[in-house]
Amino acid sequence: MSDPSPVRIRAVGPGDLARVETLNVAAIPHVNGIPRDLFERFRRQAAYFRVAERDGEIVGFLVALTPDADYASPNFLWFRERYDSFLYIDRIVVDEVARGSGLGTLFYRDLERVAREHDIPRLTCEVNLRPPNEGSLRFHERFGFEVVGRLETEGGAKEVALMVCPVSVPDP
Repeated sequence: MSDPSPVRIRAVGPGDLARVETLNVAAIPHVNGIPRDLFERFRRQAAYFRVAERDGEIVGFLVALTPDADYASPNFLWFRERYDSFLYIDRIVVDEVARGSGLGTLFYRDLERVAREHDIPRLTCEVNLRPPNEGSLRFHERFGFEVVGRLETEGGAKEVALMVCPVSVPDP
């Protein structure tokens, strides 16, 4: 059996948003559903909005914001109240056909590179505790994220672990 084709990480374009939205819907409840216009806003203001492409097909995406973003997510605002500099991972979605292939790690390494280029000292994110997303929690812990808080949203229907990871400096 041959290895899968290589993955290319690239900036999202306007023509990619329909596929991004489809991937996002397929990932609910691990991510929230959001309208297309918010993806368009992310495209314009996110510090990092990239897609992973394999054989011409988008198989994942990651959106990350800096504290100056115009975004009202309670999770994002929690971090903004506590940290002056970070890249907030609003969402990472990997198509079911590409899960387990290392795509999440590839995205996070690329995001770390961007953070280092801009002297951003930490990555932040939240992971669902209710409903549980145990795979994501394990992934983030392996990557070096630590839980620094918890937050209930949607009237207690959801609870998230708020996590931080220092941006590592590569060995010379």
